[in-house]
Amino acid sequence: MMKIGVYGQFYHKDSEVYIQSILDVLQDKNIDIVVEDAFLKSIQKHKDISKNYSKVSSFKEIDDSYDFFLSIGGDGTILKSVSYVKELGIPIIGINTGRLGFLATIQKEKITESLHQILNGNYVLSERSLLSIYTSPNNKENLPLNFALNEIAVNRKNTTSMIKVETMVNNKHLTSYWSDGLIISTPTGSTGYSLSCGGPVLDPNTNSIVITPIAPHNLNARPLVVPDNSIINLKVSGRGKSHLVSLDSRIATLKNETLITVKKAPFQIKLVQLSEDSFIKTLRRKLLWGEDKRN
Repeated sequence: MMKIGVYGQFYHKDSEVYIQSILDVLQDKNIDIVVEDAFLKSIQKHKDISKNYSKVSSFKEIDDSYDFFLSIGGDGTILKSVSYVKELGIPIIGINTGRLGFLATIQKEKITESLHQILNGNYVLSERSLLSIYTSPNNKENLPLNFALNEIAVNRKNTTSMIKVETMVNNKHLTSYWSDGLIISTPTGSTGYSLSCGGPVLDPNTNSIVITPIAPHNLNARPLVVPDNSIINLKVSGRGKSHLVSLDSRIATLKNETLITVKKAPFQIKLVQLSEDSFIKTLRRKLLWGEDKRN
């Protein structure tokens, strides 16, 4: 029997309708459905989700016995799903019930059709690289999960003053960014925070990392693309005593002068993609490039 983990959020209008459709398809296929504990409790509270799910079990953590992991929401939900899947190699199916959705590419209007295709084996896997962070002194209590699918960023904290981010690549001094912060992005994350700060869009198969300053004071500070085998060292200083570091949606506080090392993680995340979909098609759709009649 196939086993699928399910995680989602109810932040979008009519979410319960889409969740009902998903659970109906999975139960009709006699699939072992295991729903994240808090999400299952939310489902049970919604009167609009009427089917009997007495056979549905719940999880707080998962193991490698799952065939797929289903993420219901937007890209933020996918990022949270990655924190459950970790290095287990379980393919993630992203159902987009949110808004933009570069990662959750299966559209809510085609849930039933798309799930049938995937469960019948008509899909491809898109393997995505991640970044890992290490600090000296060690901050495991603040960073229990030390990886990110989109980006690792350092930001100022409790101040309107700039911070100075000393940056080294492969033990060679790059520059000191006087800015609000610095983003280290994967190709997957190049369409997220980095893009909004002027960074380039990279194809997910590109073996690269993007270094993007956040509101730099030096106008000649520009985003830089480096090979993904690079080791990037950062050290933040400023008027405050501490700064923020974010790993996708997770945030921690580090003391200034902490040595931060960022490099490619030793594992990848597998995203399920319909056979007819591609990154180029997603770009055209999400960035509205196809809206210009000349294109």
